[in-house]
Amino acid sequence: MPRIMLLFVLLAFPGSLIVPPAGAVEADRVLDPASGNPAIDMPGFLRVSAEAARHREDRRVSEAEFIRMSHQPGTLVLDARSRAKYQELHIRGAVNLSFPDIAIESLARVIPNRDTRILIYCNNNFLDALGPFPAKLPSASLNLSTFIALYTYGYRNVYELGPLIDVDETKLEFETSRDSADR
Repeated sequence: MPRIMLLFVLLAFPGSLIVPPAGAVEADRVLDPASGNPAIDMPGFLRVSAEAARHREDRRVSEAEFIRMSHQPGTLVLDARSRAKYQELHIRGAVNLSFPDIAIESLARVIPNRDTRILIYCNNNFLDALGPFPAKLPSASLNLSTFIALYTYGYRNVYELGPLIDVDETKLEFETSRDSADR
């Protein structure tokens, strides 16, 4: 897109997102001109995030549904919190892959089949356990980041625990790293 046209679009439509069509990036241009780094693609992230948001609309499940699904063969419960918070307390049987460690190789090792049903949860699903589940701002909820990351890497069979649950009243079973083998 010529610079004058780009400037016009930005001035005429402040806050607009300009995403070039797939394959339109030339070898000498970066994906995200603002970053100056071809390995960082904000427009691509925003595009995939919007796709993931649409896909997520019917993927939030109740506590009872989460429990039922977690007991079915071929289902993996993924905890993307830090290793320390995971070790402090996590849903029984959950596998820890800390969000900063989600990458091509770690996903291939932990979840080699992209069709695996994956159940996710985060800090913002639980009340009365601020030690292991410290509250985040709703727009910074780890469920959102994790869902988008998994979607970006091609995992589409992802479901998210939806409700806010009191850890003292839930039917979910928890364990600490002392209770389970290191996963």
